[in-house]
Amino acid sequence: MRSLVIAVAQPPVHSLDVAANVTRHAAAVRAAGARLVVFPELSLTGYDMDAPLLAPDDPRLQPLIQACAATDTIALAGAPVAGPHIATLLIDGDGARVAYRKVNPHHTESRFSPGPGPEVIDLDGWRLGLGICRDTGVEEHAAATAALGMDAYVAGVVDEPADDVVLAERAQRISRTYGVWVAISSCAGASGPDYPETAGRSGIWAPDGSVAARAGRAVNEIARATLFAEKLARV
Repeated sequence: MRSLVIAVAQPPVHSLDVAANVTRHAAAVRAAGARLVVFPELSLTGYDMDAPLLAPDDPRLQPLIQACAATDTIALAGAPVAGPHIATLLIDGDGARVAYRKVNPHHTESRFSPGPGPEVIDLDGWRLGLGICRDTGVEEHAAATAALGMDAYVAGVVDEPADDVVLAERAQRISRTYGVWVAISSCAGASGPDYPETAGRSGIWAPDGSVAARAGRAVNEIARATLFAEKLARV
């Protein structure tokens, strides 16, 4: 029976302090006990539209790379990258690379260009569709990602505290519509000047829309679940 242990983490985020954020990401990876750990949108810099772009070969990422190597973990972390784009970095024991660029930036994110399109990554036989925040609410994005063939939809978000209900509604819609697992890491605590407080409540949803795991609102919480292929509606 094919399975995947996945965790959604919500570490403290310090605006523009990449080194401090990397340290906290590394600690979350070591604590999670998961093959895949998902972090919120712009988690490595904080949600700051003036954040300098982060290159995948930035030496400040080394503690996170080392944590992934020590635990055989893949981390998906958020950062602004060349383009400029709001992006997801895939980090493992070998280094970091840009795995996805946000396709649907919000109008307040005018500094950033839309990404080229949906992306699916392969991990241990699982096909993971990627999204970032506003992407999760755009039906065309979920449909186009599903068309690539996905077993799970994975995203990092930053939301206002009241929007944890919206996060759950979007996750359940995607899981039920496409018969896939959904994992969303939602920032907790502060994240940059526009978000003195965020929603938290990261979660993992089964293909029938039921909650497999859900974090609370506090920083440093981690929700973890084992994804089983036999529950996929598309299998």
